[in-house]
Amino acid sequence: MGERVRGKVAIIFGAGQTPGETIGNGRATALLLAREGAAVVAVDREVRSAQETVDLIAGEGGTAMAVQADITGEEQVREAIAACMAAHGRIDILHNNVGASLALGDAPATELEVEAFDRLYAVNLRGMWLACKHTLPVMREQGSGSIVNISSMAAWEAYPYVGYKTTKAGVIALTHNIAMENARHGIRANVILPGLMNTPMAIEARVAAGTPGEEVIASRDPAGAAGEEDGLGLGCGLCLALPPLRRSEVHHRRFVAGRRRRERLLRATSSGRGAPQPRRRQ
Repeated sequence: MGERVRGKVAIIFGAGQTPGETIGNGRATALLLAREGAAVVAVDREVRSAQETVDLIAGEGGTAMAVQADITGEEQVREAIAACMAAHGRIDILHNNVGASLALGDAPATELEVEAFDRLYAVNLRGMWLACKHTLPVMREQGSGSIVNISSMAAWEAYPYVGYKTTKAGVIALTHNIAMENARHGIRANVILPGLMNTPMAIEARVAAGTPGEEVIASRDPAGAAGEEDGLGLGCGLCLALPPLRRSEVHHRRFVAGRRRRERLLRATSSGRGAPQPRRRQ
């Protein structure tokens, strides 16, 4: 067990997962935070899936509890946060991992139905806002907290389905607003944009429709660069949940970087090559 978030309380919306051979990002993040010492509150629409995550954590000696909540319902979100507070009395980390595309009826702009777009908005964007809305007062009272929202590279890259792309772009703007408006309260908000990840949600529906798993993975990423297993949980999710650097550490790192740059300039000048020129953007 690690120590990097020892004593912290993390609530994770979307901590269960679609059944499948690989591991979902929410579950991977929950496992990692627990391994690093956090008490985890695993929230999912399917409480059985959340409990599976809790059982995995408990099997490794960690602390966790499962809570059922549908992120599209404000009262359910409020109750999930209240359950976390009743059990632990604080929330240090909010991790929002809920999101879907084809499973909610996503389609290209000319084919997407209004009802499907409303579902995509309710799950991918409004639900994330609701979790932030009801967690922020707790973090403001504490004077600290870290919020990590999961968007997608689909927000920036070419992606054929308009609902997922637009709502995940909205997650970026939502996170920016929360970060800017709550920094004075000691609260940080960051957004992660994963690329292609071979999670059960991404591949199992296609496998169930009759396409072999290997073909699904190859068709999604011919270069073979898609992430697998717990890559997201092992990286960004933990790093962004860690306490920020102290101001003295930031100043020290800037000082060291400046000193090294001055040393490079001095060496270049003394060797007769002249100072290196800044790169021009093409």
